[in-house]
Amino acid sequence: MKIVRVQDIIGTEREVSGPGWTSRRMLLKKDGMGFSFHETIIPAGAELNFWYKHHLEAVYCVAGNGSITDKATGETHQISDGTLYALDQHDQHTLRGGTEDMRLICAFNPPVTGREVHDEDGAYLPDTSDS
Repeated sequence: MKIVRVQDIIGTEREVSGPGWTSRRMLLKKDGMGFSFHETIIPAGAELNFWYKHHLEAVYCVAGNGSITDKATGETHQISDGTLYALDQHDQHTLRGGTEDMRLICAFNPPVTGREVHDEDGAYLPDTSDS
């Protein structure tokens, strides 16, 4: 059994930030669960372009608000507490923070190793290690 408290991750190597986001990686590939699990904070007013071409991601909003735009269709969806979105087609998208910071709970498959940051396409590179 694993017990992970987000307050124990803040300020450690499992807290990773980039322009407009902070990710607290609660479960990683090395934890052996078959997925990684993160708490991500998107500040109010942020605008981020992502394309997880090597990962599938499910995201559940537990606080704050914002929106997501599907770049293929141009369709925009509002995000608030209780909203889940799943990027089941490696969807290119724009994520926007709203009037409050968004607190998102994210699961990635395949799992990330922990230090990934977004490349120029907004993707995490695939992990090619065996461990």
